[in-house]
Amino acid sequence: MRVVIAEDLALLRDGLIHILQAFDHEVVASVDNGPALLPALLRHRPDVAVVDVRLPPTFTDEGLQAAIAARAEVPGLPILVLSQHVEQLYARELLAAGVGGIGYLLKDRVSHVGQFIDAVGRVAGGGTVMDPEVIALLLARRPDTGPLDGLTAREREVLALMAEGRSNAAIAGRLFVTEKAVSKHINSIFSKLGLPPSGDDNRRVMAVLTYLDQ
Repeated sequence: MRVVIAEDLALLRDGLIHILQAFDHEVVASVDNGPALLPALLRHRPDVAVVDVRLPPTFTDEGLQAAIAARAEVPGLPILVLSQHVEQLYARELLAAGVGGIGYLLKDRVSHVGQFIDAVGRVAGGGTVMDPEVIALLLARRPDTGPLDGLTAREREVLALMAEGRSNAAIAGRLFVTEKAVSKHINSIFSKLGLPPSGDDNRRVMAVLTYLDQ
């Protein structure tokens, strides 16, 4: 798998390179600033990019904006964003395109090598990965009213696990229910959120966007 890395902290950047190479991935480019990221992504068109949200020179959202610009040029370009803190706006902006692999992990997750590599693979494969801590904190900030009011407690659990990027099988294993039961809950979620049939993958992303927008 070909990977582009964007991280300004030299130790973390070198650590990411080492971890990826240890799992037989090829790091085709590594940059430490925002202006260098977009050309690297467009030149190499990697299987996945691992991108810090905040990069020099302003340390605001250069990484995110370069990733979004690259996805505009190369629709579906898989992007796994790393962030020091939970920032809801970044999660929503990443998911808004609804095409291709996308992920949002807190940087602390990199120390869990297996989880990090699994996330890289899932995003490269076109999946959606959200850090469980991101989901937990967003859930804690949720207001009492909104589009999710009509969901049952179990449906909310299923939607939260969908937001983490889990498959139906993984959700079933986590909740100790059958995949058929999970599928039934997901179809009910789609119906209650007013998401018309348009392919499960797209509706999953739209459901997650609704979840994160609360």
